Amino acid sequence: MAKKKKFYVVWKGKRPGIYESWDDCKAQITGVKGAQYKSFSLFDEAKKAFNGNYSDYKGSSKGKKELSPEELLKIGDPNYSSISVDAASSGNPGKVEYRGVDTKTKKVLFKQGPFEQGTNNIGEFLALVHGLAFLKAKKSDRIIYSDSRIAIGWVRKKKCGTKLKKNTKNAVIFDLVERAEAWLKKNRYNTPIVKWETKAWGEIPADYGRK
Repeated sequence: MAKKKKFYVVWKGKRPGIYESWDDCKAQITGVKGAQYKSFSLFDEAKKAFNGNYSDYKGSSKGKKELSPEELLKIGDPNYSSISVDAASSGNPGKVEYRGVDTKTKKVLFKQGPFEQGTNNIGEFLALVHGLAFLKAKKSDRIIYSDSRIAIGWVRKKKCGTKLKKNTKNAVIFDLVERAEAWLKKNRYNTPIVKWETKAWGEIPADYGRK
């Protein structure tokens, strides 16, 4: 499924207007004190907003706070010498799959599933461990990105913390979980696991676009 397109309105920036990519929007607001901008799902909404006042739209995105230009500068750009992982589930629990891609090209490097039953967090955990094993096997010094704080925490603890109970439907994915935990306990790795900054960079390159 294709990722939903967004339109970015810049009221105050280097060149006010409506932009069709986050990179273009970011270029207009970076370094501009008090920059005013916001994303919209529909072009008509963006056009209406651009012809209106920023104050009418500020803070109206379901509680999501936009990053300031200063915060964007502090975060910087992603490291493209990396791979990115993500998972997708249809229901929770439900069918689960995961994959790892080259962050720059989005080329799929590995993928697994869909499995009959699991959770998104289990998929994220398995994707991370698969990514670590993949990079170690290739003796790669690339870093790995994930947008799941929960999965990153589980990997650091070397234990999948899911509350889902094992049954006949999820036996296959639980077998993978046990193998992943065993791998973490038996192997050392130097690969940095880094949180993908979604607010600054948009969706992680491995995203399935099902939000």
